Amino acid sequence: MKRWIPMVMTGLLLAGCEIMPTTPSPTERIEVIDRGIEPVEAPDRVEERREVAPGRVARQVAFPAAEYAALEKQGSAVISGQLTIGGRPVPNAGVSAAPVTTYSAEAAEQALAGVAVEPADPRAREYTHSTRTDGNGRFRLNGLPAGHFYLSGAGPDPVSGEPRVVIRQVQLRNGQQLETNLSR
Repeated sequence: MKRWIPMVMTGLLLAGCEIMPTTPSPTERIEVIDRGIEPVEAPDRVEERREVAPGRVARQVAFPAAEYAALEKQGSAVISGQLTIGGRPVPNAGVSAAPVTTYSAEAAEQALAGVAVEPADPRAREYTHSTRTDGNGRFRLNGLPAGHFYLSGAGPDPVSGEPRVVIRQVQLRNGQQLETNLSR
């Protein structure tokens, strides 16, 4: 599996993903399923076919413009913490916070099942806040608005070397400074 896939998956997850009630066990391997060309349905147009990058599946949920329009892009909240996998800090890993939306639910569900979806709509990425961990796996995201977010990070399992995705749902208030850890 390519090393860039966990980073891309993290960005996609945080570009609007919803956490699922259960997460994969620490021994579960995340695999990518290549489906090639997939049909895409949107409520306001007929079904069309489009090319999907190898190793990814097409999104089935259309971008909900009205839902995102009701969200703020910036605020005064802060999330900080540490990303650990298998009890070890993950240095230089991507960590993102994306608002909880119907669009993001699909990406999170697929990621937790080990499947990568096509990249998020650029309009969704405008609401995603991203950073990288330091050498000790610590991260800090500034300027977040109040609301519900999916906080996610990814990195290799220290034992198997396989990529692991960690997703946690958090709620923020204006000006809040939340300390939380992402661990798996």
